Amino acid sequence: MYRIRTINNLAAKGLDRFPVDKYQVGPELAPVDALMLRSHKLHGEAIENSIIAVARAGAGVNNIPVEEYARQGVVVFNTPGANANAVKELVAAALLLGSRDIFGGMSYVQTLDEIDDGAEMHKLLETNKKRFAGSEITGMTLGVVGLGAIGAMVANMALELGMKVAGFDPAISIESAWRLSSRVQKVDSLQALVGVSDFITLHVPAIPPTLGLINEEVLARCKPGARLLNFARDEIVDLPAVIGALDSGHLGAYISDFPHPQLLGRKDALLLPHIGASTQEAEENCAIMAAEQLMDFLENGNVRNSVNYPDTQMARNGGYRITFCNENVPKVLGHVLTVLADHDLNVIDMVNLSRGDFAYSIIDVENAPGDGVMDAINHTEHVIRARLLPPA
Repeated sequence: MYRIRTINNLAAKGLDRFPVDKYQVGPELAPVDALMLRSHKLHGEAIENSIIAVARAGAGVNNIPVEEYARQGVVVFNTPGANANAVKELVAAALLLGSRDIFGGMSYVQTLDEIDDGAEMHKLLETNKKRFAGSEITGMTLGVVGLGAIGAMVANMALELGMKVAGFDPAISIESAWRLSSRVQKVDSLQALVGVSDFITLHVPAIPPTLGLINEEVLARCKPGARLLNFARDEIVDLPAVIGALDSGHLGAYISDFPHPQLLGRKDALLLPHIGASTQEAEENCAIMAAEQLMDFLENGNVRNSVNYPDTQMARNGGYRITFCNENVPKVLGHVLTVLADHDLNVIDMVNLSRGDFAYSIIDVENAPGDGVMDAINHTEHVIRARLLPPA
């Protein structure tokens, strides 16, 4: 029986994926095999040694000490793309809000609450509506920074709205490239992208190389009056640089899902309360995806959408399955295979992959390894954690 502790409110459709004959799931369970959460911050919190996986029902993992958990052999999962449609639709709204003063017009209408006569209100609105005029987005250029699951959907959506689209992503995956329309113009640098874009939308994770990505130098390369959309993470943007570009008028508007006190009260800053993924469908999709990835890992040792270990999958071959996390140094796999050979265990199939400082292996063996085998593997130098799974 696998035990999973839930943190935060998670969509029932996701939790219902766990078969009741194999799993206990709830907020008060301890000890447990895994954690499943949304926004709860785990930094500074001790976790039980029994925990081998953490699944976040969402894309960002800033609330999880990813590197620390990797050193403990705890695989951290996220759910990239599960909330992509929700974010894409909000970006569509942001494009319209940024091109026409829709918010200003709606706010103005609410100031007319003392007018009782409909004809008088109509006349006043007709007189003042030119104050809220704007431009159509058809024919404008949208620059998309980051062409992953969300960025690709945003790019394709903008094309359907009649926009031209330029994209920049030096680390685009093959899977993302397949999702992307051939009509998206690929550019070689961020500076080149912002120089041709009327709107710039950010869809990259908050990792060391992207922190402060949109800085004073990049903003200086923007087209005058360009509008910047941030529905990714606030750390990607150098806020003082954005404020300076707004103050000078070089940046036409900043539309963000991450409000900051310094931006309040500005007509050129449209701020939303971090609602990019706040739809029922997105929350359900994230919970379902997190649950399915956890089950595949716990039952089969397969790793899909991990942020600290390599994605590693292998079909079950009928034998016993050994998995292990290790530091990515030479000869570890060879030492483990020597342990198996010394115990007369025949390897049916195996896969070994690495990611940065860490590696992960799946090995199927013909017969059941004894306790001495697993103990020897766990005590092999540079092995962090090993598991034995019965035949499927």
